[in-house]
Amino acid sequence: MPSVLIEVRRQYTPAQGIALMEAVHMALREAFKIVPGDKNVRLIVHEPHRFAYPPAREQADFYTHISIDAFAGRSLDAKRNLYKAIVTNLEPFGIPPDHVKILLREIPTENWGIRGGLAGCDVDLGFKVDV
Repeated sequence: MPSVLIEVRRQYTPAQGIALMEAVHMALREAFKIVPGDKNVRLIVHEPHRFAYPPAREQADFYTHISIDAFAGRSLDAKRNLYKAIVTNLEPFGIPPDHVKILLREIPTENWGIRGGLAGCDVDLGFKVDV
Protein backbone atom coordinates (compact mmCIF):
# COMPACT_ATOMS: atom_id res chain seq x y z
CA MET A 1 0.00 0.00 0.00
CA PRO A 2 2.38 2.70 -1.18
CA SER A 3 1.71 6.27 -0.15
CA VAL A 4 2.45 8.72 -2.96
CA LEU A 5 2.99 12.47 -2.98
CA ILE A 6 3.21 14.24 -6.35
CA GLU A 7 4.49 17.81 -6.25
CA VAL A 8 4.23 20.11 -9.25
CA ARG A 9 4.87 23.76 -10.16
CA ARG A 10 1.84 24.32 -12.42
CA GLN A 11 -1.93 24.26 -12.16
CA TYR A 12 -3.88 21.41 -13.69
CA THR A 13 -7.63 21.27 -14.19
CA PRO A 14 -9.40 18.98 -11.73
CA ALA A 15 -9.75 16.33 -14.45
CA GLN A 16 -6.06 16.62 -15.36
CA GLY A 17 -5.04 16.38 -11.70
CA ILE A 18 -7.08 13.21 -11.23
CA ALA A 19 -5.62 11.76 -14.44
CA LEU A 20 -2.08 12.63 -13.30
CA MET A 21 -2.61 10.86 -9.98
CA GLU A 22 -4.13 7.87 -11.79
CA ALA A 23 -1.12 7.72 -14.14
CA VAL A 24 1.23 7.30 -11.18
CA HIS A 25 -1.10 4.82 -9.49
CA MET A 26 -1.28 2.74 -12.67
CA ALA A 27 2.53 2.59 -12.77
CA LEU A 28 2.53 1.27 -9.19
CA ARG A 29 -0.11 -1.32 -10.06
CA GLU A 30 1.92 -2.47 -13.05
CA ALA A 31 5.39 -2.52 -11.47
CA PHE A 32 4.61 -3.42 -7.85
CA LYS A 33 1.51 -5.55 -8.57
CA ILE A 34 -0.62 -3.76 -5.98
CA VAL A 35 -4.38 -4.26 -5.99
CA PRO A 36 -6.54 -1.62 -7.76
CA GLY A 37 -8.23 -0.35 -4.60
CA ASP A 38 -4.93 0.16 -2.81
CA LYS A 39 -4.70 3.85 -3.63
CA ASN A 40 -3.15 6.61 -1.54
CA VAL A 41 -2.07 9.37 -3.89
CA ARG A 42 -1.86 13.10 -3.16
CA LEU A 43 -1.16 15.99 -5.52
CA ILE A 44 0.25 19.29 -4.27
CA VAL A 45 0.52 22.29 -6.56
CA HIS A 46 3.20 24.73 -5.42
CA GLU A 47 3.47 28.35 -6.41
CA PRO A 48 6.45 28.34 -8.79
CA HIS A 49 8.52 30.70 -6.62
CA ARG A 50 8.18 28.22 -3.72
CA PHE A 51 9.42 25.16 -5.61
CA ALA A 52 13.00 25.36 -6.84
CA TYR A 53 14.03 23.06 -9.67
CA PRO A 54 17.30 22.03 -11.33
CA PRO A 55 18.27 24.99 -13.55
CA ALA A 56 19.17 22.82 -16.54
CA ARG A 57 15.48 21.98 -17.10
CA GLU A 58 14.08 23.94 -20.04
CA GLN A 59 10.39 23.71 -19.07
CA ALA A 60 10.43 24.67 -15.41
CA ASP A 61 6.65 24.56 -15.04
CA PHE A 62 6.66 20.85 -15.83
CA TYR A 63 9.20 19.84 -13.19
CA THR A 64 7.57 17.06 -11.14
CA HIS A 65 8.76 15.52 -7.88
CA ILE A 66 7.23 12.21 -6.79
CA SER A 67 7.83 10.73 -3.33
CA ILE A 68 6.73 7.17 -2.70
CA ASP A 69 6.71 5.48 0.70
CA ALA A 70 6.35 1.71 0.30
CA PHE A 71 6.83 -1.52 2.18
CA ALA A 72 10.40 -2.76 1.86
CA GLY A 73 10.97 -5.85 -0.24
CA ARG A 74 10.54 -5.03 -3.94
CA SER A 75 13.24 -6.20 -6.33
CA LEU A 76 15.53 -3.84 -8.18
CA ASP A 77 13.81 -4.86 -11.43
CA ALA A 78 10.40 -3.92 -10.00
CA LYS A 79 11.80 -0.52 -8.99
CA ARG A 80 13.33 0.05 -12.42
CA ASN A 81 10.00 -0.89 -14.00
CA LEU A 82 8.22 1.55 -11.70
CA TYR A 83 10.50 4.47 -12.58
CA LYS A 84 10.12 3.79 -16.30
CA ALA A 85 6.35 3.36 -16.09
CA ILE A 86 5.89 6.61 -14.18
CA VAL A 87 7.93 8.62 -16.69
CA THR A 88 6.11 6.97 -19.62
CA ASN A 89 2.69 7.57 -18.04
CA LEU A 90 3.47 11.26 -17.46
CA GLU A 91 4.58 12.01 -21.02
CA PRO A 92 0.98 12.54 -22.30
CA PHE A 93 0.76 15.46 -19.83
CA GLY A 94 3.68 17.14 -21.60
CA ILE A 95 6.10 16.34 -18.79
CA PRO A 96 9.55 15.68 -20.28
CA PRO A 97 11.25 12.52 -18.93
CA ASP A 98 14.17 14.50 -17.51
CA HIS A 99 11.75 16.71 -15.56
CA VAL A 100 10.60 13.86 -13.31
CA LYS A 101 12.35 13.04 -10.04
CA ILE A 102 11.20 9.96 -8.14
CA LEU A 103 12.19 9.29 -4.56
CA LEU A 104 11.32 5.82 -3.26
CA ARG A 105 11.55 5.25 0.48
CA GLU A 106 11.22 1.67 1.65
CA ILE A 107 9.82 1.22 5.13
CA PRO A 108 9.69 -2.09 7.04
CA THR A 109 6.12 -3.36 7.50
CA GLU A 110 6.40 -3.10 11.28
CA ASN A 111 6.75 0.67 10.86
CA TRP A 112 3.31 1.07 9.26
CA GLY A 113 0.17 1.46 11.38
CA ILE A 114 -2.75 0.33 9.18
CA ARG A 115 -6.24 -1.15 9.19
CA GLY A 116 -7.41 0.08 12.53
CA GLY A 117 -4.06 0.53 14.22
CA LEU A 118 -2.42 -2.80 13.41
CA ALA A 119 1.25 -3.12 12.58
CA GLY A 120 1.66 -3.84 8.86
CA CYS A 121 3.61 -7.01 9.66
CA ASP A 122 0.52 -8.39 11.49
CA VAL A 123 -1.86 -7.94 8.56
CA ASP A 124 -2.61 -10.17 5.58
CA LEU A 125 -2.03 -7.57 2.91
CA GLY A 126 -3.71 -9.47 0.09
CA PHE A 127 -0.72 -9.00 -2.21
CA LYS A 128 2.94 -9.95 -2.42
CA VAL A 129 5.63 -7.40 -1.60
CA ASP A 130 8.52 -9.45 -2.98
CA VAL A 131 7.90 -8.78 -6.69
